[in-house]
Amino acid sequence: MDEVAAAIADPVRRQILEALRDGPIAAGRIAEAFPISRPAVSRHLRVLRESGLVRDRVVGRERRYELDPSALTELREWIDRLTGPGPVWARRLDALETEVYRTRRDRRRQPDEHRAESESA
Repeated sequence: MDEVAAAIADPVRRQILEALRDGPIAAGRIAEAFPISRPAVSRHLRVLRESGLVRDRVVGRERRYELDPSALTELREWIDRLTGPGPVWARRLDALETEVYRTRRDRRRQPDEHRAESESA
């Protein structure tokens, strides 16, 4: 997780990941999109590859990179634990769910009760 977090800490690498979201891209095309040297882009791609965030494969004379979002799973789970509903919210959400079901049940019963009252009158 630390390696992934370190990899996405750099804004250039985050931009590369966003570009790869739409599908594989050749390394040369990635390098053209940034105002930094090709060797610098190559180093960024190496960091992303070593962290598991991207995969590369050679196609003819090109090296194509593609996003591998599975590397984000552990980081996403950790963030969810920090920001997700805690025990207090879980209890409150459970209570809300119970109340919603109770209200629905009561509404389904009401037409039967009104019918019984009108028949006895």
